[in-house]
Amino acid sequence: MLKILLLTGDAGEAQEIYYAKYRLEEEGWKVDIASLEKRTFLSVVHDFEPGYDTYVERPGYLVQADVGVNDVKPDDYQALVLPGGRAPEYLRNRPGAVAIVRHFLDTGKPIAANCHGPLLLLTAGSVKGRRMTSYPELEPDLRAAGAEFVNRDVVVDGPLVTVRGWPDNGPWMREFVKILRAIDSR
Repeated sequence: MLKILLLTGDAGEAQEIYYAKYRLEEEGWKVDIASLEKRTFLSVVHDFEPGYDTYVERPGYLVQADVGVNDVKPDDYQALVLPGGRAPEYLRNRPGAVAIVRHFLDTGKPIAANCHGPLLLLTAGSVKGRRMTSYPELEPDLRAAGAEFVNRDVVVDGPLVTVRGWPDNGPWMREFVKILRAIDSR
């Protein structure tokens, strides 16, 4: 059985956290949610309202973290999920969170990043030459880091699967599950 780490925290996007968790568990895999500390945190819901230039934020669900970042042993996991929301903005400034992401990049293990999740990838390691997508407002950040930004629902670059936001959850997990099934069948 595969073990998958989902790294998020306060203000992580609820629809990206729970969709990924339940979809991967549906395959029979174990998903551990990691946050800065093993505690309950508040997710958010980002929505798109007419008349606003960007998304609006509402309180989401309470989420129970299974493990704190400093207690994560990355070698115990075969894949990593990085939901968006605002959580990646502060997690990228926490050395323990960045070290976890760097482990997955360095070992070539599968990573699924949604919305603002790629911010952690930019901080943790080189994405130079990688084809990626993200929330479209991050295009300048991805390009500055040397990635090729592609504005479409899902981009697969080897073991890396990226999408623009929760409206792309279906394609996100469809492509990530394909990669994980290939690993699980070995």
